[in-house]
Order: sequence, then C-alpha cells, then structure tokens
Amino acid sequence: MTLLLKQLFAFLKLLNSDTGTNQLATGLSLGLVLGFSPFLSLQTFLILILCFFFRVQLGAAFLSAFFFKFVAFLFDPITDSLGRAVLENAGLRPLFVSLYNMPLVPLTRFNNSIIMGSGLVGLILALPMFFIFKNLIVKYRLHILERIKGTKWWKAMQATSLFKWYNTYDKLYGA
Repeated sequence: MTLLLKQLFAFLKLLNSDTGTNQLATGLSLGLVLGFSPFLSLQTFLILILCFFFRVQLGAAFLSAFFFKFVAFLFDPITDSLGRAVLENAGLRPLFVSLYNMPLVPLTRFNNSIIMGSGLVGLILALPMFFIFKNLIVKYRLHILERIKGTKWWKAMQATSLFKWYNTYDKLYGA
C-alpha cells in the first residue's frame, strides 16, 4: 500500500512540477504497452527493463498500466480478431515457425491471438500516445494547473488535514 501511495504521490508531484515532461510521457506510453501485455511474460519483463534503464517515471508507468489493463480487457474481441488475422496470414507462417523454434521467443506466447493482437495494438499506439501524453501534460501545466492554484478552492484545500498529511508524507518518505 505504501509503495502504491508513494508512486501516486510521485506521479502527482512530477505532473505538477516544471520538469520531467518526457519522463512522464514515456512512463505513460510504456504503461500503455504494459497494460496491453500479459502480466507474467517476457514482454512485461523487457518493458520493465526499459523503464529502469531509461529512468522512466515508474509511478506513471504503473498507473498507466493499471488503467490500460482494463482498456485492453474491453478490447479483447477486437485484438483477438486482429491477432488471428496476423497469425493466420500464410505469408507470415514461415516467420512464426522459425520464431517458435528459437530459445526464448515462445515465452512471449505470441502464438495466442489475443496476445498477438494486444501486443500489436500496444506497440502501434505507444509512439503516438507519447506525443499525445506530452502535449496533454504541457497543456495541463500551462492552463489547468495555473487556474487551479489561483482559486479559493485550492487555497481552502491547502488548509485541510489531507493536504497537511500529504506534505508530512512527502517530507517523511520523499515521494
């Protein structure tokens, strides 16, 4: 629970700061790929290595993966038909046979139509969503955050015990 709160607070802090736009957008887009990937698979492991290697904001990646896991579940019928179309393509059959005979590649379970379709959707959407997320973060910081900080509601919120608890948590644990 503490790890989840720490990641959530780190995400909110980074979202409201002036730096880290690329880190945050990359975390959100890699979380999209994580959300469309099966939980315990080679794809998930590789994405997590990328997150640690490139110092991506993990809170954004995990929150995005949590959200997109539900979205991927809703799109399973569509990704199933897409994956089935790719896997049943006669021109790609020799490629899939050779991939299946490689040592580690079968661990991706690419021969499952839902996993193939979800993987393709995740990989295709990752790059455009990076730019969309980055644009949304910049617009949020320029327009919405400045308006919120100027309202009486925000000033009243700063006086609440929840906000004081957040500040105390931030000082103690450095979210």
